[in-house]
Amino acid sequence: MKKLLFSALLVLGVMNVEAQDTTYAVDSNISVVQAPVVKYSSYAADTKRPSPYTTSFKKDGWAIIGLLGLNAGGLYLVQKKKDLTMDQLATKTRDNVPFFDRGNVGYFDESIDKDSYIPFYASFAWPMAMILVDGDQTRNFGQVLTLYLETMAVTGAMFTITAGAINRSRPLVYGSQTPIGRRLSKNSQRSFYAGHTAATAASSFFTAKVFADMNPDSKLKPVIWTIAAALPAIVGYQRWKSGQHFLSDNILGYGLGAATGILIPHWHKTRKSDKLTIMPEAGPRYQGVAMVYKF
Repeated sequence: MKKLLFSALLVLGVMNVEAQDTTYAVDSNISVVQAPVVKYSSYAADTKRPSPYTTSFKKDGWAIIGLLGLNAGGLYLVQKKKDLTMDQLATKTRDNVPFFDRGNVGYFDESIDKDSYIPFYASFAWPMAMILVDGDQTRNFGQVLTLYLETMAVTGAMFTITAGAINRSRPLVYGSQTPIGRRLSKNSQRSFYAGHTAATAASSFFTAKVFADMNPDSKLKPVIWTIAAALPAIVGYQRWKSGQHFLSDNILGYGLGAATGILIPHWHKTRKSDKLTIMPEAGPRYQGVAMVYKF
């Protein structure tokens, strides 16, 4: 999997605080001061939906730098892998593959391999397109890009380190129809796990998660989640059919990518305190707000 670099733009939001005059009225019969009258207006009409996320330049910036360093280390391990020898190739038989991964032993199809890059690259274009068409994401594009970069950096670090540290031959290595150079190549010895599937899942599920968080009432959420689930499934099938990865490689890649795409934005969500409750309160001679704090 080729290393993709993304540039994150951080935007500082300016908070507008609106001061309102408060009028107090004293009842002529009793010495009770009337509390401020709280006026409620239409949220959608009068305000813009705030970002559901909290990001920190200090924390997220250093996290991304560290993750990019891990990516570099993983790529170094991948580059240090060695080609198979002819003696090692002779041991690559179907019987040495776990029974649940024998469905595509020996598969090799370069055209399907090339086709797998179509949904793969589409998954990276999708979040960028959503930023342009979704007003809430457009207003918070720096924050969304930061979270996206962090998500893909985590995905890349997990994949490159694993692929570099673990030697597992691709299914195509086991087939006599595969050119001998491909079978012996060190690139064919990193089947575990499916990096294309993982990256597609991370990008797709990230897009769906952010859209759902920023548009909680949208009727398009089921459609977005369906697309998010379908894209990596298509890539995974194509990587399996082309002999690039075994079934277990794709399942693990799908799961790790989806988990990363969902959890990184989720862990950045703004936490609302459930200890403080604020509600309107009214009586025969007063109107105001009641506040209850649970210790």
